Amino acid sequence: MSLLEGFQVSKNFGGLKALYDVDFAVEQGEIVGLIGANGAGKTTLFNVISGVYGPSSGHIRFKGENITRLKPHQICQKGLGRTFQVVKPFLNMTVLRNVSVGKLFGRDRLRHRKDAERDAQQILEFVGLSEKADIPAKELTLAHRKRLEIARALATNPELLLLDEVLAGLTPTETDEAMVLIREIRESLGVTVLMVEHVMKAVIGVSGRIFVLHYGEKIAEGTPQEIAENPTVIEAYLGERIEL
Repeated sequence: MSLLEGFQVSKNFGGLKALYDVDFAVEQGEIVGLIGANGAGKTTLFNVISGVYGPSSGHIRFKGENITRLKPHQICQKGLGRTFQVVKPFLNMTVLRNVSVGKLFGRDRLRHRKDAERDAQQILEFVGLSEKADIPAKELTLAHRKRLEIARALATNPELLLLDEVLAGLTPTETDEAMVLIREIRESLGVTVLMVEHVMKAVIGVSGRIFVLHYGEKIAEGTPQEIAENPTVIEAYLGERIEL
């Protein structure tokens, strides 16, 4: 049994088919990449998995349980966390308080603020933001806001983490540092990762397996080597063969 499975998942917005009969699976302990052009349906799939949208057809199972019709907070409390492509921290709250929210309302549902802040501080140390704990989130750079977004998701104590373009807008050095963090999330915390990303260096560098969406349909799945050499993927998305 896979940790996360989708069976013929479709999502329509009126006459627009954003997803069409998408099958997928993520095994425990994997880092899986999800790629495709803008408008391919990647974030829509994340929204369906996390309960923001209900699918038009098909179903999704997490740890063997059908979560298709659950609300986002219910899915989160079962151990499936996510980040968002456009980060929206609580700007006037401190970095520490932003992360504490996940401890209070995520899977742990801690009752006392001091306990939540203690655990949140440990997460901030893990993502490299401990020195920023007491400043308002609005004062963070983009790179640090991206790390805060990851920290807030980790505070919900996920078994599976959906990362939606957490590298977008970062410099090459910041991207390299973020790739190290993503590997550490899997290796040190034991959290499985499914990531949407356009930075091919990052996807290929950290993913053990990749699947590709094109106009809402899954057109390929395989190792980074197989995806980089796949003629259909090259024509639909990559444009040229990537040398690994």
